[in-house]
Amino acid sequence: MTSPKHEMFQQESVLGEEKIAGLKQYRTLSYVRSRIPIVAEFLLVVALRKRLIEVIEKERPDLIHAHSPVLNVLAALSAGATRRIPVVYEVRAFWEDAAVDHGTYREGSWKYRMVRFSETFACNKADQVVVLSSGLRGELIRRGVAEDKITIVPNAVDAEHFRANGSDETLKNRWGLGNKRVIGFIGSFYRYEGLDLLVDAVARLSQRWPDLKLLLAGGGEIEGELNSQVEKLGLRDKVVVTGRIPHDEVPRIYGLTDILAYPRRSMRLTELVTPLKPLEAMAMGKAVVGSDVGGHRELIQNEINGVLFQADNSIALAEELNRLLMNDALRIKLGTNASSWVRNERSWKHVVAKHATIYQRALGREVPLS
Repeated sequence: MTSPKHEMFQQESVLGEEKIAGLKQYRTLSYVRSRIPIVAEFLLVVALRKRLIEVIEKERPDLIHAHSPVLNVLAALSAGATRRIPVVYEVRAFWEDAAVDHGTYREGSWKYRMVRFSETFACNKADQVVVLSSGLRGELIRRGVAEDKITIVPNAVDAEHFRANGSDETLKNRWGLGNKRVIGFIGSFYRYEGLDLLVDAVARLSQRWPDLKLLLAGGGEIEGELNSQVEKLGLRDKVVVTGRIPHDEVPRIYGLTDILAYPRRSMRLTELVTPLKPLEAMAMGKAVVGSDVGGHRELIQNEINGVLFQADNSIALAEELNRLLMNDALRIKLGTNASSWVRNERSWKHVVAKHATIYQRALGREVPLS
């Protein structure tokens, strides 16, 4: 089931119910909007709660599993209490920290503190809490959430979808990547991703490696800034910005690259939350270079399945990229180790089984795996 916010960002009108990949999807279409802070969020929770109760009456679920942002779980907790259904809350990131990066409000402001309070309140009220990382778990424990009801279920990938493949000649020709050394980034262009540092690093490397190309696959809020930076540094012939890529096409893009770079800046969001995209690259058998923020350190074992560099330092990033460009054997070793690690530790099949234990705790009885 999706919230009104999901429907707000759809390009096409959606139905109240539909089937996707064999699974029934319920939509929340009725929503009274407001521009007044707090009132807007309250009305969203009210609409979501009402729709959730309708779905509960129809489906008769044993349990509600809500994921962040916190507005989702506030509606779920209210509906669950009304119908006496336990609630599992999955915290993927703290909404207040993401809002700081997006410029919605400042850290420590009244709205920041209010959202932080709501998050802590929801975690205390939920029957079980799921988090993506040890950083998020540690933060919730420091806030007073009971340690024994918080379980880490980390990001994972479909290991069968992300498999090492050959280079796609059609895409190589389209973007002028034939016979080039390619450093790539695939994902959303948020400020905290540190893509400006990556462009700076490529500028430092471009004279030493005249055949070097930077492939930026995706889009987002700082795309215009990145294009301006590329023009200013005279890198237009060195940087390819593809625009957003359909999910099914992503493995083909990974196949074009030699190294994947993730230069996330150090801030609360990146120190606490583990990203998904490096796991995809690792599953594809690619060498990854990531900043040494907390989220990356939970994925990348330095010099074993990837390389870490000092966050917010484009010179350090350029040095590690240069080292991997010079050493084919090291790149291959890191990529091979990374692929094995993802398949053994971070595949969907391995990770999703953790939810059976979580549901058993919430329900107070065994849940059969099927």
